[in-house]
Amino acid sequence: MSLPIPLHDRHDFEADSLPTALPMTQFVRPDGSLTETGTLYRIDTDLARKLYRDMARARRLDQEALALQRQGELGLWLQSWGQEAAQVGSMYALTAHDYVFPSYREHAAAMVRGIGPAELLSQWRGATHAGWDPVRYNFHYNSLVLGTQTLHANGYALGCRLSGGNAIVATYFGDGAASQGDVSEAFNWAAARSLPVLFVCQNNQWAISTPTDMQYAAPVHQRAAGFGLRSFYVDGNDALAVYEVTKVAADLVRSGKGPALVEAITFRMAGHSTSDDPKRYRDAAEFDEWTARDPLHRLRVVLNEIGVPTSFFAELDEELDLLAIEVRTACRSIEEPQFESMFDNVYVDPHPGVTAEKHTLHMYNEMMAGNTTT
Repeated sequence: MSLPIPLHDRHDFEADSLPTALPMTQFVRPDGSLTETGTLYRIDTDLARKLYRDMARARRLDQEALALQRQGELGLWLQSWGQEAAQVGSMYALTAHDYVFPSYREHAAAMVRGIGPAELLSQWRGATHAGWDPVRYNFHYNSLVLGTQTLHANGYALGCRLSGGNAIVATYFGDGAASQGDVSEAFNWAAARSLPVLFVCQNNQWAISTPTDMQYAAPVHQRAAGFGLRSFYVDGNDALAVYEVTKVAADLVRSGKGPALVEAITFRMAGHSTSDDPKRYRDAAEFDEWTARDPLHRLRVVLNEIGVPTSFFAELDEELDLLAIEVRTACRSIEEPQFESMFDNVYVDPHPGVTAEKHTLHMYNEMMAGNTTT
Protein backbone atom coordinates (compact mmCIF):
# COMPACT_ATOMS: atom_id res chain seq x y z
CA MET A 1 0.00 0.00 0.00
CA SER A 2 1.08 3.60 -0.51
CA LEU A 3 2.50 5.11 2.68
CA PRO A 4 2.45 8.83 3.59
CA ILE A 5 6.24 9.05 3.70
CA PRO A 6 7.34 12.47 2.47
CA LEU A 7 9.33 12.32 -0.75
CA HIS A 8 11.05 15.44 -2.00
CA ASP A 9 12.31 15.51 -5.58
CA ARG A 10 13.35 19.12 -5.17
CA HIS A 11 13.61 21.61 -2.32
CA ASP A 12 12.09 25.00 -3.04
CA PHE A 13 12.64 27.96 -0.74
CA GLU A 14 12.44 31.72 -0.99
CA ALA A 15 15.63 33.65 -1.46
CA ASP A 16 15.43 35.22 2.00
CA SER A 17 14.70 32.00 3.90
CA LEU A 18 16.39 28.72 4.70
CA PRO A 19 14.93 25.43 3.43
CA THR A 20 12.70 23.91 6.10
CA ALA A 21 13.53 20.64 7.80
CA LEU A 22 11.36 17.62 7.00
CA PRO A 23 8.78 16.26 9.42
CA MET A 24 10.06 13.14 11.17
CA THR A 25 8.43 9.89 10.05
CA GLN A 26 7.32 7.74 12.96
CA PHE A 27 5.07 4.66 13.05
CA VAL A 28 5.42 3.68 16.71
CA ARG A 29 5.59 6.06 19.65
CA PRO A 30 7.99 5.43 22.53
CA ASP A 31 5.20 3.82 24.56
CA GLY A 32 4.52 1.33 21.77
CA SER A 33 1.29 2.88 20.52
CA LEU A 34 0.85 3.53 16.81
CA THR A 35 0.92 7.01 15.35
CA GLU A 36 -1.61 8.11 12.74
CA THR A 37 0.87 7.07 10.07
CA GLY A 38 1.47 3.81 11.88
CA THR A 39 -2.22 2.92 11.89
CA LEU A 40 -2.16 3.06 8.08
CA TYR A 41 0.81 0.73 7.98
CA ARG A 42 0.05 -2.96 7.54
CA ILE A 43 2.50 -4.58 9.96
CA ASP A 44 4.24 -7.66 8.62
CA THR A 45 4.36 -9.90 11.70
CA ASP A 46 7.18 -12.04 10.37
CA LEU A 47 9.30 -8.98 9.57
CA ALA A 48 8.60 -7.44 12.99
CA ARG A 49 9.70 -10.64 14.72
CA LYS A 50 12.92 -10.77 12.68
CA LEU A 51 13.70 -7.14 13.42
CA TYR A 52 13.17 -7.66 17.14
CA ARG A 53 15.28 -10.84 17.20
CA ASP A 54 18.23 -9.22 15.44
CA MET A 55 18.02 -6.13 17.61
CA ALA A 56 18.01 -8.28 20.75
CA ARG A 57 20.97 -10.32 19.48
CA ALA A 58 22.94 -7.15 18.78
CA ARG A 59 22.27 -5.81 22.26
CA ARG A 60 23.36 -9.06 23.89
CA LEU A 61 26.56 -9.06 21.86
CA ASP A 62 27.18 -5.52 23.07
CA GLN A 63 26.66 -6.48 26.70
CA GLU A 64 29.02 -9.43 26.46
CA ALA A 65 31.66 -7.46 24.56
CA LEU A 66 31.55 -4.71 27.18
CA ALA A 67 32.10 -7.26 29.94
CA LEU A 68 34.95 -8.85 28.00
CA GLN A 69 36.62 -5.47 27.54
CA ARG A 70 36.33 -4.73 31.25
CA GLN A 71 37.94 -8.12 31.94
CA GLY A 72 40.89 -7.24 29.71
CA GLU A 73 39.93 -9.60 26.89
CA LEU A 74 39.34 -6.75 24.40
CA GLY A 75 41.41 -3.62 23.99
CA LEU A 76 38.43 -1.41 23.14
CA TRP A 77 34.74 -1.66 22.30
CA LEU A 78 32.26 0.82 20.84
CA GLN A 79 28.69 -0.06 21.72
CA SER A 80 25.69 0.22 19.40
CA TRP A 81 23.36 0.18 22.44
CA GLY A 82 20.33 2.31 21.67
CA GLN A 83 20.98 2.39 17.92
CA GLU A 84 19.82 -1.15 17.10
CA ALA A 85 16.64 -0.09 15.30
CA ALA A 86 18.47 2.39 13.07
CA GLN A 87 20.92 -0.31 11.98
CA VAL A 88 18.75 -3.43 11.79
CA GLY A 89 15.76 -1.66 10.25
CA SER A 90 17.86 -0.07 7.51
CA MET A 91 19.80 -3.25 6.77
CA TYR A 92 16.59 -5.21 6.20
CA ALA A 93 15.63 -2.65 3.54
CA LEU A 94 18.72 -3.56 1.49
CA THR A 95 19.31 -6.60 -0.70
CA ALA A 96 22.10 -9.12 -0.17
CA HIS A 97 23.83 -7.74 -3.29
CA ASP A 98 24.00 -4.19 -1.93
CA TYR A 99 27.46 -3.35 -0.59
CA VAL A 100 27.80 -1.69 2.82
CA PHE A 101 30.52 0.64 4.09
CA PRO A 102 30.22 0.96 7.91
CA SER A 103 32.03 3.19 10.34
CA TYR A 104 33.00 1.46 13.62
CA ARG A 105 29.75 1.06 15.58
CA GLU A 106 27.71 -1.03 13.13
CA HIS A 107 27.81 -4.37 14.97
CA ALA A 108 24.04 -4.75 14.65
CA ALA A 109 24.20 -4.12 10.90
CA ALA A 110 27.08 -6.59 10.53
CA MET A 111 25.19 -9.31 12.39
CA VAL A 112 22.25 -8.94 9.97
CA ARG A 113 24.69 -9.87 7.20
CA GLY A 114 25.74 -12.98 9.14
CA ILE A 115 29.12 -11.78 10.42
CA GLY A 116 29.90 -13.84 13.53
CA PRO A 117 31.18 -12.93 17.01
CA ALA A 118 34.78 -14.01 16.42
CA GLU A 119 34.92 -11.98 13.22
CA LEU A 120 33.50 -8.92 14.97
CA LEU A 121 35.75 -9.16 18.03
CA SER A 122 39.11 -10.02 16.49
CA GLN A 123 39.95 -6.44 15.51
CA TRP A 124 39.20 -5.17 19.01
CA ARG A 125 41.27 -8.00 20.51
CA GLY A 126 44.22 -6.80 18.42
CA ALA A 127 44.48 -10.00 16.42
CA THR A 128 43.82 -8.52 12.98
CA HIS A 129 43.16 -5.27 11.15
CA ALA A 130 39.70 -6.57 10.24
CA GLY A 131 38.07 -9.85 11.07
CA TRP A 132 35.99 -10.81 8.05
CA ASP A 133 36.06 -11.20 4.28
CA PRO A 134 34.21 -8.16 2.90
CA VAL A 135 33.52 -9.86 -0.43
CA ARG A 136 31.77 -12.79 1.26
CA TYR A 137 29.36 -10.55 3.13
CA ASN A 138 29.24 -7.49 0.85
CA PHE A 139 30.12 -5.63 4.03
CA HIS A 140 33.33 -3.64 4.21
CA TYR A 141 35.78 -3.35 7.08
CA ASN A 142 35.24 -0.90 9.92
CA SER A 143 36.38 2.62 9.14
CA LEU A 144 37.97 4.19 12.21
CA VAL A 145 38.73 7.55 10.56
CA LEU A 146 35.62 9.71 10.67
CA GLY A 147 33.79 10.06 7.38
CA THR A 148 36.28 8.34 5.07
CA GLN A 149 33.88 5.48 4.39
CA THR A 150 31.48 7.83 2.61
CA LEU A 151 34.12 8.60 -0.02
CA HIS A 152 35.01 4.92 -0.29
CA ALA A 153 31.31 4.23 -0.89
CA ASN A 154 31.25 6.74 -3.73
CA GLY A 155 34.21 5.12 -5.43
CA TYR A 156 32.67 1.66 -5.12
CA ALA A 157 29.30 2.98 -6.34
CA LEU A 158 30.95 4.42 -9.44
CA GLY A 159 32.35 0.98 -10.17
CA CYS A 160 28.91 -0.59 -9.64
CA ARG A 161 27.36 1.81 -12.12
CA LEU A 162 30.04 1.22 -14.73
CA SER A 163 29.72 -2.56 -14.40
CA GLY A 164 25.92 -2.53 -14.72
CA GLY A 165 23.42 -4.28 -12.48
CA ASN A 166 21.13 -2.73 -9.92
CA ALA A 167 23.16 -3.08 -6.72
CA ILE A 168 23.47 0.05 -4.63
CA VAL A 169 25.98 1.06 -1.99
CA ALA A 170 24.95 2.01 1.55
CA THR A 171 27.24 3.82 3.95
CA TYR A 172 26.72 4.50 7.66
CA PHE A 173 28.05 7.45 9.61
CA GLY A 174 27.16 9.54 12.64
CA ASP A 175 26.25 13.15 13.25
CA GLY A 176 29.83 13.87 14.33
CA ALA A 177 31.24 12.48 11.10
CA ALA A 178 28.74 14.65 9.21
CA SER A 179 30.73 17.65 10.43
CA GLN A 180 33.81 16.33 8.64
CA GLY A 181 34.72 17.72 5.24
CA ASP A 182 34.88 14.21 3.78
CA VAL A 183 31.14 13.73 4.19
CA SER A 184 30.29 17.01 2.48
CA GLU A 185 32.61 16.06 -0.36
CA ALA A 186 30.91 12.68 -0.59
CA PHE A 187 27.46 14.31 -0.74
CA ASN A 188 28.59 16.62 -3.50
CA TRP A 189 30.40 13.94 -5.52
CA ALA A 190 27.50 11.49 -5.28
CA ALA A 191 24.94 14.12 -6.31
CA ALA A 192 27.02 15.59 -9.12
CA ARG A 193 27.68 12.16 -10.63
CA SER A 194 24.26 10.72 -9.71
CA LEU A 195 25.90 7.76 -7.99
CA PRO A 196 23.85 4.88 -6.53
CA VAL A 197 24.72 5.66 -2.91
CA LEU A 198 22.41 5.56 0.10
CA PHE A 199 23.80 7.60 2.99
CA VAL A 200 22.49 6.52 6.41
CA CYS A 201 23.21 8.99 9.19
CA GLN A 202 22.66 7.69 12.70
CA ASN A 203 22.22 10.95 14.53
CA ASN A 204 22.93 9.77 18.07
CA GLN A 205 23.06 13.31 19.50
CA TRP A 206 26.71 13.30 20.53
CA ALA A 207 30.05 13.57 18.69
CA ILE A 208 32.01 12.10 21.61
CA SER A 209 31.39 14.96 24.08
CA THR A 210 30.04 17.55 21.63
CA PRO A 211 26.23 17.75 21.41
CA THR A 212 24.46 18.28 18.10
CA ASP A 213 23.40 21.84 18.95
CA MET A 214 27.09 22.78 19.08
CA GLN A 215 27.93 20.99 15.84
CA TYR A 216 25.66 22.63 13.29
CA ALA A 217 22.74 25.02 12.81
CA ALA A 218 20.87 22.90 10.25
CA PRO A 219 20.11 19.17 10.49
CA VAL A 220 22.03 16.67 8.39
CA HIS A 221 19.13 15.86 6.03
CA GLN A 222 18.63 19.55 5.33
CA ARG A 223 22.30 20.03 4.47
CA ALA A 224 22.29 16.93 2.27
CA ALA A 225 19.32 18.34 0.35
CA GLY A 226 21.42 21.40 -0.36
CA PHE A 227 23.90 19.19 -2.18
CA GLY A 228 21.10 17.69 -4.27
CA LEU A 229 20.33 14.49 -2.37
CA ARG A 230 16.80 13.25 -1.78
CA SER A 231 16.50 13.42 1.99
CA PHE A 232 14.48 11.47 4.54
CA TYR A 233 14.04 12.04 8.25
CA VAL A 234 12.92 9.20 10.50
CA ASP A 235 12.64 8.20 14.15
CA GLY A 236 15.74 6.03 14.42
CA ASN A 237 14.38 4.15 17.44
CA ASP A 238 11.33 2.97 15.48
CA ALA A 239 12.51 -0.13 13.59
CA LEU A 240 9.40 -0.43 11.43
CA ALA A 241 9.57 3.20 10.31
CA VAL A 242 13.32 2.95 9.66
CA TYR A 243 12.75 -0.11 7.50
CA GLU A 244 9.98 1.47 5.38
CA VAL A 245 11.67 4.84 4.96
CA THR A 246 14.99 3.22 4.05
CA LYS A 247 13.24 0.93 1.60
CA VAL A 248 11.64 3.90 -0.16
CA ALA A 249 14.99 5.69 -0.29
CA ALA A 250 16.87 2.59 -1.46
CA ASP A 251 14.30 1.90 -4.19
CA LEU A 252 14.72 5.45 -5.51
CA VAL A 253 18.50 5.05 -5.61
CA ARG A 254 18.15 1.63 -7.23
CA SER A 255 15.86 3.02 -9.92
CA GLY A 256 18.53 5.46 -11.08
CA LYS A 257 17.17 8.59 -9.38
CA GLY A 258 20.54 9.42 -7.83
CA PRO A 259 21.80 9.30 -4.25
CA ALA A 260 19.65 9.68 -1.15
CA LEU A 261 20.13 10.22 2.56
CA VAL A 262 18.23 8.86 5.55
CA GLU A 263 18.78 10.70 8.81
CA ALA A 264 17.71 8.47 11.69
CA ILE A 265 17.31 10.23 15.03
CA THR A 266 18.55 7.97 17.81
CA PHE A 267 20.76 8.10 20.91
CA ARG A 268 24.11 6.66 21.92
CA MET A 269 23.21 5.16 25.30
CA ALA A 270 26.79 4.28 26.27
CA GLY A 271 29.95 6.31 26.03
CA HIS A 272 31.64 6.96 22.72
CA SER A 273 33.79 3.94 23.52
CA THR A 274 34.83 1.97 26.58
CA SER A 275 37.54 4.58 27.18
CA ASP A 276 34.94 7.35 27.46
CA ASP A 277 32.87 8.34 30.52
CA PRO A 278 29.66 10.04 29.29
CA LYS A 279 28.72 11.08 32.84
CA ARG A 280 31.42 13.74 32.63
CA TYR A 281 29.52 15.67 29.94
CA ARG A 282 25.99 14.26 29.74
CA ASP A 283 23.04 14.89 32.04
CA ALA A 284 21.48 11.82 33.66
CA ALA A 285 18.04 13.21 32.79
CA GLU A 286 18.87 12.97 29.09
CA PHE A 287 19.84 9.32 29.53
CA ASP A 288 16.57 8.63 31.34
CA GLU A 289 14.58 10.40 28.63
CA TRP A 290 16.07 8.22 25.92
CA THR A 291 15.77 5.08 28.03
CA ALA A 292 12.01 5.66 27.81
CA ARG A 293 12.37 5.66 24.00
CA ASP A 294 14.12 2.28 23.91
CA PRO A 295 13.75 0.68 20.45
CA LEU A 296 13.40 -2.89 21.76
CA HIS A 297 10.74 -1.96 24.27
CA ARG A 298 8.49 -0.22 21.78
CA LEU A 299 8.72 -3.01 19.21
CA ARG A 300 8.00 -5.60 21.89
CA VAL A 301 4.81 -3.72 22.76
CA VAL A 302 3.81 -3.86 19.10
CA LEU A 303 4.54 -7.60 18.94
CA ASN A 304 2.41 -8.18 22.01
CA GLU A 305 -0.44 -6.13 20.51
CA ILE A 306 -0.46 -8.07 17.25
CA GLY A 307 -0.62 -11.38 19.09
CA VAL A 308 2.92 -12.76 19.00
CA PRO A 309 2.92 -15.54 21.64
CA THR A 310 5.03 -15.29 24.79
CA SER A 311 6.82 -18.45 23.68
CA PHE A 312 8.59 -16.37 21.03
CA PHE A 313 10.23 -14.23 23.72
CA ALA A 314 11.01 -17.23 25.94
CA GLU A 315 12.73 -19.04 23.07
CA LEU A 316 14.59 -15.88 22.14
CA ASP A 317 15.87 -15.52 25.72
CA GLU A 318 17.30 -19.03 25.48
CA GLU A 319 18.90 -18.17 22.14
CA LEU A 320 20.45 -15.04 23.63
CA ASP A 321 21.95 -17.01 26.52
CA LEU A 322 23.55 -19.38 24.01
CA LEU A 323 24.79 -16.38 22.02
CA ALA A 324 26.43 -15.01 25.17
CA ILE A 325 28.33 -18.28 25.64
CA GLU A 326 29.31 -18.23 21.96
CA VAL A 327 30.62 -14.66 22.23
CA ARG A 328 32.75 -15.38 25.30
CA THR A 329 34.12 -18.61 23.84
CA ALA A 330 34.82 -17.04 20.45
CA CYS A 331 36.65 -14.11 21.99
CA ARG A 332 38.97 -16.23 24.11
CA SER A 333 39.68 -18.62 21.25
CA ILE A 334 40.96 -15.90 18.90
CA GLU A 335 44.59 -16.71 18.27
CA GLU A 336 47.31 -14.11 18.40
CA PRO A 337 48.83 -13.71 14.93
CA GLN A 338 52.41 -14.70 14.30
CA PHE A 339 54.69 -11.66 14.21
CA GLU A 340 56.12 -12.70 10.84
CA SER A 341 52.66 -12.57 9.26
CA MET A 342 52.88 -8.79 9.05
CA PHE A 343 55.12 -9.22 5.99
CA ASP A 344 52.58 -11.36 4.16
CA ASN A 345 49.92 -8.70 3.62
CA VAL A 346 51.95 -5.68 2.53
CA TYR A 347 51.62 -6.44 -1.19
CA VAL A 348 49.31 -8.72 -3.13
CA ASP A 349 52.28 -10.36 -4.84
CA PRO A 350 55.70 -11.13 -3.28
CA HIS A 351 57.99 -8.09 -3.10
CA PRO A 352 61.78 -8.55 -2.97
CA GLY A 353 62.28 -5.84 -0.37
CA VAL A 354 59.65 -7.22 2.00
CA THR A 355 60.89 -10.78 1.40
CA ALA A 356 64.41 -9.67 2.36
CA GLU A 357 63.11 -8.04 5.54
CA LYS A 358 61.24 -11.19 6.48
CA HIS A 359 64.39 -13.25 5.91
CA THR A 360 66.41 -10.84 8.07
CA LEU A 361 63.91 -11.23 10.90
CA HIS A 362 64.04 -15.01 10.53
CA MET A 363 67.85 -15.00 10.75
CA TYR A 364 67.72 -12.72 13.79
CA ASN A 365 65.28 -15.04 15.55
CA GLU A 366 67.50 -18.01 14.70
CA MET A 367 70.50 -16.22 16.17
CA MET A 368 68.64 -15.24 19.35
CA ALA A 369 67.38 -18.78 19.77
CA GLY A 370 70.96 -20.06 19.47
CA ASN A 371 72.20 -17.58 22.06
CA THR A 372 69.48 -18.70 24.45
CA THR A 373 70.40 -22.38 24.14
CA THR A 374 74.08 -21.71 24.70
